[in-house]
Amino acid sequence: MQTRAPDPLSVTVRMFTQRFSSTRKGARLARLLTLHQLDEWGIAYDCETSDRAAAIIAELAANAATHGRVAGRDFEVSLRLGEAQLRIEVADARSERRPAAPAVPGRPESETGRGLLVVEVLADRWGVCGRSGPGKTVWAECDLPGAGPACCRQSVQAGESAGGAGLGCQEEESASGSQKGTPWP
Repeated sequence: MQTRAPDPLSVTVRMFTQRFSSTRKGARLARLLTLHQLDEWGIAYDCETSDRAAAIIAELAANAATHGRVAGRDFEVSLRLGEAQLRIEVADARSERRPAAPAVPGRPESETGRGLLVVEVLADRWGVCGRSGPGKTVWAECDLPGAGPACCRQSVQAGESAGGAGLGCQEEESASGSQKGTPWP
C-alpha cells in the first residue's frame, strides 16, 4: 500500500465560533470558553497570549452584551489561530452603534468607559466591520511571539496569517490601522 507524503504547502488554521446570550453571564461564559479553546489548541492558561485574549474577549463581549444588545438576539464570538496571529471577533446585532475610537475617560473615578482603551493597549490591531446580516463585528488581532506563543505546551502548527477580512466581516475598518493609536477616519 502506497502512502502519500503530506503536502508541504498545506495550511492549518484553527477556528472556533460560538453564540452567547447578550447578558453579563453570556459575556463571562464567552471569556471562559475562549480560554478553554485556546488551552485545547496548546496555548496554556495564564500565559501572556492567553491573558491578553481573555482581557480582550472580556471587554468586547461585555460591550456586545451592553451596547450591542437587541432583545432576543445573541452575540457571536469567533476565534482564528494561525501561525503568527490570533484573531478575535465579536459580532452583535446593532449596526447603528459602531464603537468610536477610544478616548481617555472624562472622570478618573468613573467605573466605565475604558473597555476600548484596554483593547487598544492589548491588541496589535483592532477595528470594526459589517456582517452579512444585521449588526457589526468588532475584531482584534494579537501577534504571537516567535513561531507561536512561548507559553504553549506544544508548538502551533503552520497556519496562515489572520490578516485581511475576517470570519464574519464584509468590509473592514481598522481602528488602529497597521499601528496602534491611529484613530478611525
